[in-house]
Amino acid sequence: MDVHIEESWKKKLRHEFEKEYFINLSEYIRDEYKTNTIYPPGPLIFNAFDKCPYDKVKAVIIGQDPYHGPGQAHGLCFSVKEGVSHPPSLVNIFKEINNDLGINCHKSGNLERWARQGVLLLNATLTVKAHTPGSHQNKGWEIFTDEVIRIIAEEKENIVFFLWGSYAQRKGAHINRDRHLVLESVHPSPLSASRGFFGNNHFSQCNEFLIFTEQEAIDWR
Repeated sequence: MDVHIEESWKKKLRHEFEKEYFINLSEYIRDEYKTNTIYPPGPLIFNAFDKCPYDKVKAVIIGQDPYHGPGQAHGLCFSVKEGVSHPPSLVNIFKEINNDLGINCHKSGNLERWARQGVLLLNATLTVKAHTPGSHQNKGWEIFTDEVIRIIAEEKENIVFFLWGSYAQRKGAHINRDRHLVLESVHPSPLSASRGFFGNNHFSQCNEFLIFTEQEAIDWR
């Protein structure tokens, strides 16, 4: 796997690409693309980074796996391509934005509009086999994305981290709460959203914090 990634991230992560685990991961993923249907398409594996350069990051939403259905995943967590039906978790995210901020989200489920404003939409695992959730977990991606989170948390200040669900909360457990705003709730999945995702007011809290720290608020529409 040749790593095609936005230049500022390439500089920040260059040592990671040289580590043994990442070399092994690259070989495994390359073979998977040759023998199976894998999402997202290869050129979009690092799309979250390409759409949100390191210097622009002011918020991080942590997902788990890419969507594993045809035409859905394009490298940004919770996001789908133009014209693709909104998955249930994304529907609930848009509902909460409406509840919280009183605004209706754009009809498109493509969240590149958030990424361009500084929201890093980071899945813990960046690839998945078609129709097989979790199929590329524990292959090395989690080590890589842990390092991404560590770099942001240790080198930046006043970042908003959205940790929805126990998986994301474990992944963000070491983030310094005195240095950043960490927003935690249950996952927006229909299985849990009614137990604390709805009404968490994370989007307004994020914008209030960004304004308080002299940053530009996110237009969540």
